[in-house]
Amino acid sequence: MYPKITKVEVLEEYFLKIYFDNGEIKKYDFTPNLKNSIFLELKDYNFFKNVKVDIGGCGISWSDDLDLSEYEVYKNGISI
Repeated sequence: MYPKITKVEVLEEYFLKIYFDNGEIKKYDFTPNLKNSIFLELKDYNFFKNVKVDIGGCGISWSDDLDLSEYEVYKNGISI
């Protein structure tokens, strides 16, 4: 339903550049998520920078417990 993620880059603090398999590129502001207790670990910017694309491009993750779906970053990212 939503395009798969092919690549993720960390931009300035807590912003991500997300590449999708349909050729679109979006900038995603992660800052609002830091208010959620689930993502407290990601306030450590050195840890945040270790983001990776999940196998199959269905999301991005930092660990088994910290992730975002392709739907979230596609829907709420800003096209660049």
